[in-house]
Amino acid sequence: MVRIPEATVDDIRQNADIVEVISQYLQLRKSGQNHFAHCPFHEDKTPSFSVNERKQLFHCFSCGRGGNVFNFIREIDGLTYPEAIVKTAELVHYPLDQAMVSQVLNQQTTGDSTTGKLYSINKLAKEFYHHVLMYTEIGKPALDYLLARGLTEETLIEFEIGFSPAQRNALYLYLKSQDEHEFETDIYQKSGLFSENKNPEENEFLDRFTKRIIFPIHNERGHAIGFSGRVFEENQNDSFVQAKYLNTPETSLFNKSKILYNFDQAKASIRREKEAVFFEGYMDVIAAWQAGIKNGIASMGTSLTENQVQMVDRFSDHIVLAFDGDDAGKEAIKRSVDYLSQNTHFTIEIISFPAGLDPDDYIQKHGPEEFRNLLEHGRDTHMSFLMDYHRRNVNISNESEQIQYIEAILKELTQVDSLVEREIYFKQLADEFSLSMDTLESQFETVMQEVQNRQLAEYKEERRRTKYQERLPEVSYQNKANYSLLERAERMLLNRLFYHEEAWIYLARQAADFHFRSEDFQLIYILFEAYREKDFDRTDTEGFLDYLQEDDLKQIVAEVFLIELGELTENEIEDYVEVIRNVSPVQENLADKLDELKEAQRSGNKGQQTKLAIEIINLNKKLKNK
Repeated sequence: MVRIPEATVDDIRQNADIVEVISQYLQLRKSGQNHFAHCPFHEDKTPSFSVNERKQLFHCFSCGRGGNVFNFIREIDGLTYPEAIVKTAELVHYPLDQAMVSQVLNQQTTGDSTTGKLYSINKLAKEFYHHVLMYTEIGKPALDYLLARGLTEETLIEFEIGFSPAQRNALYLYLKSQDEHEFETDIYQKSGLFSENKNPEENEFLDRFTKRIIFPIHNERGHAIGFSGRVFEENQNDSFVQAKYLNTPETSLFNKSKILYNFDQAKASIRREKEAVFFEGYMDVIAAWQAGIKNGIASMGTSLTENQVQMVDRFSDHIVLAFDGDDAGKEAIKRSVDYLSQNTHFTIEIISFPAGLDPDDYIQKHGPEEFRNLLEHGRDTHMSFLMDYHRRNVNISNESEQIQYIEAILKELTQVDSLVEREIYFKQLADEFSLSMDTLESQFETVMQEVQNRQLAEYKEERRRTKYQERLPEVSYQNKANYSLLERAERMLLNRLFYHEEAWIYLARQAADFHFRSEDFQLIYILFEAYREKDFDRTDTEGFLDYLQEDDLKQIVAEVFLIELGELTENEIEDYVEVIRNVSPVQENLADKLDELKEAQRSGNKGQQTKLAIEIINLNKKLKNK
């Protein structure tokens, strides 16, 4: 593992404002002394993720994660600790020695780990496919096709698009020729690049994507983790080629539900534009990018997932759906609108393309300028889309179908929180069908009650099904706040030790043999003492988080750091020590004796009852004298 000098680590942390860094990932909103956001590490419908600017720490009151800026970058980007330090330096424009940076960034991909080798083999495959498309006769028909579709060579290079030749062992032979890389058989098998069948005579792996245009798929950090192969006109009737698109199968790197195409390149623009534009396909994203729309992304041919939505939520709370104008596109929009409106806080807008046109077709037919104009001025609210959607195949002149249509719209309006927006659509319905607003609002209340009753029934059923299942207790702010007297005293004393030299002076002079009763707190106390002795002049207490190795200890420390106790008062440290040493043990002993007394009463043991009653009286006296 590459080591970055400790002085450099300290300097980077002191130059990195945690609010500014985290703001590049999450939408922070200031409330009081802290900044809040939806936690990116778990499903979080209410903002429980807190960032303290003064202490330069983050903490989630729900899932318990916490730490300093390096811990955040490490968790959010899935990096090693050295990689997180380098990434933080990049984010705050801190100059680092490039040789050291290169060592840090390459140590995973050039190492012996399976993950590192999978990153390497995908990178080499991407380079191979791209070279075949751009610089060989074999790739020329595919290149001509893409250029005819309106893509420029600059765009093809920017997205590293490639082509897989007809020779099915070509990629395998290329990989075998790379002297600096030697992959074991299991790496070829786990990569998803090859079909399950080998060449029986040569024992060679056969390319999965033969005779397809190749779109590399990257993770958020820009590493190639898989591919999508697309047929083009010249080989659509080829008996070997079947599906229009063929994706890398599920691998340890590639999971469709956790990937958004082009997110690595689009996320900065999504933050800047304050919205993400969802397209259906890769070609739409690429054509839109070339037309000047840099905040376009696409799901991997599936409905939106919780993981994908959380990725976008870190950068914007506004989604624009720009799907194809055909029936399939409208159905895809409907599924996305239902999911987003029922499960998220996103504002949703819809771009409606003419029937039969997808975004790529629209650009080719009307040009980039008209496309940009449509995206800017051709938007509908999601309710406006739903009204058009439900009107399809409905005979409005038929009274029965009128009623069904109105019921459907009222049901959709139960997902609209804005009273003003509801009023607008009530008025539209009232005007179109000659109904009074009172009638519509009364009917809406009935529909809303039905929806709420159904939701309540579903909730009760879920509770019934899970009632007897063994589950680990979920960490929440509420039950984390229910600390015992001992826990409160230990947390407060540890907080004072982090920030006040007076606490150390008291323990040294008056309680030299002091120890915490919690094993975790005692270990943190010992480690912090060693940290202080290592460099007594340190003023950046938060640097202690980088000194710790165990993530669970880091979370405890981050939470204790964030306790606000105000000014240190006279005798405060003495009171904490008294509770930890004397009061709390007596309370615990008293609780045990009370439990024993109940058991003795149940069993009818009179002698034991008398003995325990005397002990309880004495313990209570002892507490009163404390």
